[in-house]
Order: sequence, then C-alpha cells, then structure tokens
Amino acid sequence: LGLCLITQITTGLFLAMHYTADTSLAFASVAHMCRDVQFGWLIRNLHANGASFFFICIYLHIGRGIYYGSYLNKET
Repeated sequence: LGLCLITQITTGLFLAMHYTADTSLAFASVAHMCRDVQFGWLIRNLHANGASFFFICIYLHIGRGIYYGSYLNKET
C-alpha cells in the first residue's frame, strides 16, 4: 500500500511539471507529455493504472480487516 502511494506521488509530480492548467491548453499539454516527453506515456499510464491498483489494495485491506474481525479488538 505504501509503495502504491509513493508511486502515485512521484508520477504525479512528474506529470505536474509538464501540465498546463488552462482550458485551452490542457489537452495540448497532455498530448505533449505523451508524444514529446521521453517516457511521458509510461509515466502517465503508471499514474492512471496506479490509481486503480491503489484503490484495489485499499479495498482488499479493508475487506481483510472486516474478515478477520480486527475492528473488534479493544487494543487497536
């Protein structure tokens, strides 16, 4: 779970370096990242798929806690 979070933060920072938050330039900046930035397509795909994988890990973690009944322990 921690590795997923670190991956999301680092890829998000790399994407934020090249993103332009303007309504007329937003799509062009994403296209620039995918086409012109070296391995920009890989960073974008890692970030997009990493978000889904992060939520899958969170749901599995919550489900494991419910299955084992760890919410019933008074120490935690």
